[in-house]
Amino acid sequence: MEPSAQRAFRLPRALDLAATLRPLQRGPLDPTLRFEAGAVWRASRTPAGPARERLWQPPDGRVHVEAWGQGAEWLLEHASELCGSLDDDSDFRPGDGLVRALHRRAPGLRLARTQAVWEATAATILEQRVTGLDAWRSWRLLVRRQSEPAPGPGPQLWLPPVPERVARLPLHELAGIGVEAKRAAALRRAAALAKRLEDVCELDPPAARRRLVSVPGLGLWSAAEIARVALGDADAVPVGDYHLPHQVAWALAGEPRGSDERMLELLEPYRGHRGRVLALLNHAGIRAPAYGPRQPLRDISKL
Repeated sequence: MEPSAQRAFRLPRALDLAATLRPLQRGPLDPTLRFEAGAVWRASRTPAGPARERLWQPPDGRVHVEAWGQGAEWLLEHASELCGSLDDDSDFRPGDGLVRALHRRAPGLRLARTQAVWEATAATILEQRVTGLDAWRSWRLLVRRQSEPAPGPGPQLWLPPVPERVARLPLHELAGIGVEAKRAAALRRAAALAKRLEDVCELDPPAARRRLVSVPGLGLWSAAEIARVALGDADAVPVGDYHLPHQVAWALAGEPRGSDERMLELLEPYRGHRGRVLALLNHAGIRAPAYGPRQPLRDISKL
């Protein structure tokens, strides 16, 4: 099937397409995003309608995009933003040490901006209070049971569910995909407010995060996670995460365990780019030592 629209572009700075878009994937079996045969396949509900896109990057560095569906032109128009064209790291000058080394080692790692706020919000709420594996399973089931395949050829992709449908889901339907009453209420509430959520794309990142936390069920952790994916927020820090404080303390201070307060203290020299530092740590695969008793999961829905 011929694409509805296609284009190619080159960013003014280096781009590692796979590394930039990998953080958007909700687990390796995410039905809305696939990495296959050197290309990235993504499905989304754009303001112009549902669509599928295929992005790939030949050795010459240009990004090629093909898209299918009602929202094909919208995806092409915003493809460079998805790939980090608005990600400005010109004033990011980490001193000597690990962060500088990681930044120099990954010059093509950019911060993606999907502008799909509802889609990021739905997936983020499912990640509250549970392990990643459980959240990814719930996301897969929500998409498969409450949505439909994306238009176009290629690997099987499913569109994220429309908020109107999610807002009407009975609690027992959500319980059937592993979502307990508290997260279910937050998800349905966010779905009912989807239009208000999408409007944060017009705000600067700090104002956007403030708007997000005004929605019941979305706290600092959730707002940062949404802003990271949907807005490409370079300073977003998910306060309240179970693993992140340990990761930051270990990477930046050699301390095997940390707290939110210690994490923020260590990240303060990078203010404006704290989310970028976290992205570099994740890209490098840096993790704190795994030892000691496992702590209970924290309820991050109120944070």
